[in-house]
Amino acid sequence: MDIRHISVPVIGGGAFPVRRIYCVGQNYRAHALEMGSNPDRERPFFFSKPADAIVTDGGTVPYPPLTERLDHEIELVVAIGSAGANVTDADAAHIIFGYAVGLDMTRRDLQAAARRAGRPWDMAKGFDHSAPCGALTRAAAGGPMTHAAIRLLVNGAVRQSSDLSQLIWNVPEVIAELSRYVALKAGDLIYTGTPENVGPVQRGDRLQGHIDGLTDLSVTIS
Repeated sequence: MDIRHISVPVIGGGAFPVRRIYCVGQNYRAHALEMGSNPDRERPFFFSKPADAIVTDGGTVPYPPLTERLDHEIELVVAIGSAGANVTDADAAHIIFGYAVGLDMTRRDLQAAARRAGRPWDMAKGFDHSAPCGALTRAAAGGPMTHAAIRLLVNGAVRQSSDLSQLIWNVPEVIAELSRYVALKAGDLIYTGTPENVGPVQRGDRLQGHIDGLTDLSVTIS
């Protein structure tokens, strides 16, 4: 796949070319607790996925090799529309292009093994087809998204359910913090963290992600 042609559709027409994918770890209190971590507003930490890990709505996610536990993680995705480095919380909204529903697919057994060994998570997080992303809704005037129901259904049954208000670090804070480490540019996607009740999926499962005000994301595990 030519990385220059990787994009996600935009509601109303057009496409958003993807440059980089950044992810925030453990950004909901309940999820941090279920992962055995301290949720008391420590500085957010980040990891990356390759741009060609994108799977758009209606696509399939092949069950990856070398894992016995593939987990779902429903997330709000923020699309960056203009460059920004060392931006303030107050200015963060000005570089947001839009929002989408996303999934941070995770090889949980590989992640656990890497943690025990003190090694990087790359093969647990940045594998092929690990970043499903729905169509982008352009950001509305009036500030960034702060309150909206977020949920994931697997084969029609609710697996994850929360609200964006439960983010430990909200969208402007995440953008500001990340921009201290790297210069953000148009085409960047930020996966902002998942609520509690992450869990395994199997071949044949249909995943449907929903965030109020955005277009649903549906993918099938194959």
